[in-house]
Amino acid sequence: MSFKELTGILEQRQASFVLLLCHRSADADAICSAYALQGLLKRFLPNVVTEIGCPQGINKPSKQLLDHMPINVNLKPNIESAEVIVLLDMNTIEQLDEVAEIIKKSPSPKIIIDHHAPSPETMQICKLCIIDEKAAANCELVYRLFVETDVQPNLNEAKALFIGIAFDTRHFALANSSTFQVIAKLVEEGIDAQETLAQFAAPIDPSERVAKLKACKRAKILKVEGWIIALSHVSAYQAPAAKALVDLGAHMAAVAGKKNGKVELSLRSTRQFNEQTGVHLGVDIATPLGEFLAGVGGGHAMAAGVSGKGEIEPALKKCLELLKQKIAKNA
Repeated sequence: MSFKELTGILEQRQASFVLLLCHRSADADAICSAYALQGLLKRFLPNVVTEIGCPQGINKPSKQLLDHMPINVNLKPNIESAEVIVLLDMNTIEQLDEVAEIIKKSPSPKIIIDHHAPSPETMQICKLCIIDEKAAANCELVYRLFVETDVQPNLNEAKALFIGIAFDTRHFALANSSTFQVIAKLVEEGIDAQETLAQFAAPIDPSERVAKLKACKRAKILKVEGWIIALSHVSAYQAPAAKALVDLGAHMAAVAGKKNGKVELSLRSTRQFNEQTGVHLGVDIATPLGEFLAGVGGGHAMAAGVSGKGEIEPALKKCLELLKQKIAKNA
């Protein structure tokens, strides 16, 4: 009973201030899962102040989300004052960069709610871990807490959960059967799926279009055991660029870039590649690549990210090396 354990920690701590923390460049899934959890906690612990913190900012679609939803986030949360810290949609606190050190030093209990492959180091510092990497979105895990407590989300909470799932599954392209069951329940709560998707469908930024085209132009195409692998680099929008390369025909793509002195990579693959090679991009490629770059890496089976120190070419070379080793091992 995860929610009972969660509230038990708050009560034991006699917490009056709980901080719900989202990862760097927080996306809709992180923010919406925090918002829904905030509402659920208020029902059971009305005297506890809960705050959604995004100390490393939010991404562009999330800015549009905040314009249309009654969600308040603090970009400069007081982490030291938090009596309990809940980490949402992140498998490692290293995704918070320098803020991670503040969290490590905090004596407050930490709780993690996440749907990525777990980081052992982060799990060690957490008092409670609510993790299921089979869930398509973090909002799906928070919805389960509503079910567990027999509480129906109000219309705004239901809309937030719906939006978070829609964004993280690329409008349900990555959804599984349990995800669609959640979506069906949310629609029953009064969500107009078509209207909501249309409302939050942001046009593609011209810079993103250019990044995708540059990634295609610069792509190095290789064959590994019959699988088409695309490696490329752009200065921004690495994730959409990697997805574009897969959409164009690559079985797996890695796109790198440098930002603020750090090298960043986004990895994407087809479901066929994942199932037939057994390669889990988050566990098998991103995690060891993050260690190689003295940084952090992780994610899902078909979508992952890495951030660390170094240069683009050595990072892509190591990524390819890890891929070849894992494919050969599973062949």
